[in-house]
Amino acid sequence: MYTRNHLSHRDAQKVLAAIQEKLEAENKGAAIAVADAQGELLAFLRTDGCKLPSINIAINKAYTAAREQKESFAVGEASRRDGFPMTNFGDLRYTAWGGGVPIVVNGEMVGAVGVSGLPEAEDMLLARMAAGLFSGS
Repeated sequence: MYTRNHLSHRDAQKVLAAIQEKLEAENKGAAIAVADAQGELLAFLRTDGCKLPSINIAINKAYTAAREQKESFAVGEASRRDGFPMTNFGDLRYTAWGGGVPIVVNGEMVGAVGVSGLPEAEDMLLARMAAGLFSGS
């Protein structure tokens, strides 16, 4: 038998709140998705000013990071470098854009966060910041 840690809804809310605070302080809009270890949605927030396409993209970034247990940017980089189309994963939810980051607690991947709506580098920074909330756990 294995014992696993899981993100709670409170953990997911903590992620959303941390990113929301940064976005509101800078008057920016984005979509934020928190997924469990299998990539399934736990929590979602679309802040004021977020464009509609960012909704599914944020969810897909979190999904990709959780399923592959690495940042969505790294998955996309490997795809481009190796000439392995993202469609070869067999799941159209996989994305190559940065902004999906695994959440790791005590060396165990417990979920992921996806941010979309800003330039890719900003999405990545916010997602990494939020995933880092649990680094001391």
